[in-house]
Amino acid sequence: MANLLKQRLNAQIPVLKDEIRNLVKEHGKKVISQVTIEQAYGGMRGVKGLVCDTSLVEPDTGLVIRGYPVKQLTNKLPEDVLWLLLTGSLPCEAEAKDLQAELKKRSKVPDYVWKVLNAMPLNSHPMAMFNTLVLVLERESLFRKNYTKGMRKEQYWESTLEDSLNIIAKLPALAAAVYRRRYKKGPRVKPNPRLDWAANYAWMLGIKDPTGEFANLMRLYMVLHSDHESGNVSAFTTHTVNSALSDIYYSLSAGLNGLAGPLHGLANQECLSWILDSLKQFGGKVPSADDLRKFAWDTLNSGKVIPGYGHAVLRITDPRFDAFLEFGKRVCSDDPIVQLVALVFDVVPPVLREQGKAKDPWPNVDAASGSLLYHFGLKEFDYYTVLFGVSRALGVCAQAVLSRALGMPIVRPKSVTTDWMKKTAASIPSA
Repeated sequence: MANLLKQRLNAQIPVLKDEIRNLVKEHGKKVISQVTIEQAYGGMRGVKGLVCDTSLVEPDTGLVIRGYPVKQLTNKLPEDVLWLLLTGSLPCEAEAKDLQAELKKRSKVPDYVWKVLNAMPLNSHPMAMFNTLVLVLERESLFRKNYTKGMRKEQYWESTLEDSLNIIAKLPALAAAVYRRRYKKGPRVKPNPRLDWAANYAWMLGIKDPTGEFANLMRLYMVLHSDHESGNVSAFTTHTVNSALSDIYYSLSAGLNGLAGPLHGLANQECLSWILDSLKQFGGKVPSADDLRKFAWDTLNSGKVIPGYGHAVLRITDPRFDAFLEFGKRVCSDDPIVQLVALVFDVVPPVLREQGKAKDPWPNVDAASGSLLYHFGLKEFDYYTVLFGVSRALGVCAQAVLSRALGMPIVRPKSVTTDWMKKTAASIPSA
């Protein structure tokens, strides 16, 4: 492969390696984080122990991809963002067209994959079906084949890039086929070679789109969910598995398994369920602000939470929520579900501040994304994590390419026993 993306990375990687080598040589012994017992037992939340150059999430800014606040990227195609994730800059017109052509060239799915899909029980979870197809494609891994032949370490990134582009190119067809089969929508829809990556995904889902706005939603969705640092479960799992030099098919499959967990990838459907329950409570009509405020208090007083509000890192409204809400107001402002999402945004944060338990009373991305999917007729909640997985593959694959380019080592943190922790805690004077 001698495309423009590989040429750009070939020029950048030696410079990046020298930069990191010098940084470690000069400052390698400096402490950047301390770990408390609470953090050790709390899932390492907040511990600075990873390097991720593709994106950063700060409490007061939200997601920033390679220096670009995510709201500055909402008019970009996912292919543009993939280029940005890998290179640190947005592509020019020629580079964008070159990458689109590469993905289209690599998009054909081997027939044996469809045989596996057709052999799976129809009541399989769509995420299990999707992930199985990703893993079945491991047979195509160039990294594994080249590693077996004796590939040099400095070439790892090239094979990882090849594998990443190959699997990313095929993900829309895989995900759309899962949707068509799992929900009995009819035969697979053939790809449209005139369409870009995300619009083609929308096309192959087979959902009617006379205005083209569903394709626009898919483009926006894929950009907004593409990356979110490397400490979340799907990204960290992908990174950890890939650090063992497992190829990207194995690694992405592992990350998707993490994304399928209720505490990671299912949040948007939980948010939508609460919105739909709220509408049902009010007879299918958007309630008044006072009625919604009472309903929110009833939810909280019953011991439940209002899903979609609060974030582990952010202390502002998630800019991705803003982007989805702006899309909804522009495209489907007459939809009661979208209207209710907007009203909840006005009503719920003051309620949560008054309650005083939430560190962050503002909405995250999941508070809006499901409602827009539902509006366009994609109402199968169990499928939403597959959409998330297609998008998140952009970020985790880019991270894997850079990790192999920079020679990042296998992930191997030290673990201790609870007995060790008790003895150590007893030996440290209380503050």
